[in-house]
Amino acid sequence: MTDSVRIEKLQQVTVVTLDRADVRNAVDAPTARALYEAFMAFDADADARVAVFHGAHGHFCAGWDLQAGAQMLREPLSGESAVLSNLQFEATDATPQGPMGPTRLLLSKPVIAAVSGAAVAGGMELALWCDLRVMEQDAYFGVYCRRFGVPLIDGGTVRLPRLIGMGHAMDLILTGRKVEAAEALQIGLCNRVVPTGQARDGAIALAHELAKFPQATMRADRLSAYTQWDLPLPQALHQEWERGRHCIGEGLQGAARFAAGQGRHGKF
Repeated sequence: MTDSVRIEKLQQVTVVTLDRADVRNAVDAPTARALYEAFMAFDADADARVAVFHGAHGHFCAGWDLQAGAQMLREPLSGESAVLSNLQFEATDATPQGPMGPTRLLLSKPVIAAVSGAAVAGGMELALWCDLRVMEQDAYFGVYCRRFGVPLIDGGTVRLPRLIGMGHAMDLILTGRKVEAAEALQIGLCNRVVPTGQARDGAIALAHELAKFPQATMRADRLSAYTQWDLPLPQALHQEWERGRHCIGEGLQGAARFAAGQGRHGKF
């Protein structure tokens, strides 16, 4: 793993921690790869039953690293074409990597998000990728990438309607507004709300509870729940990508505006 992604094993629970304090745990390309590899390793570990996904330093994840995106736009051998080539995938691919790392994977075992502080844009999509979300009372979600034209291409347009219904999902997707813990719990965007500073411990406690159950049945029921949708997840993710990839250039332009000082701290 890299310095930005740490793995801790607590008996049958694996804790994956995202640690990029200077950018509120925003994810760049190397970090996305490290997250992908961390969760692939968890899924392959016969001794690991449940994972907890945690962000260090009081924030879950502020999304894709727009500073890195702006740098890509300035590099002649990078930019939109490089982004597209690195992220392209087919619905039939067995274990494709997403822009934020693990978001195109359907693991065989559950992952619990321990959400503190900001879980916005791609960070919200990472939390949606998890099976359950334990959220601190002052944490918040939001499609903050709406401000800069960065598309949801890590499962947000697929998982959000499936999780909270089309009406709530459209409200969040179209407005990009902030969603605090009380509302998130009410609409089903999170599963538990805990006091500030206790998301990690709360998620680990819940993970240990799940680890005690008969695993074959729990995993079979979990997989059945995921595969019951009319449109299978890989095809749904693929159609999201086919629409979103045409917006990458606009997203890179938005990243450049962010790097220049616009839209900081959730300002529209």
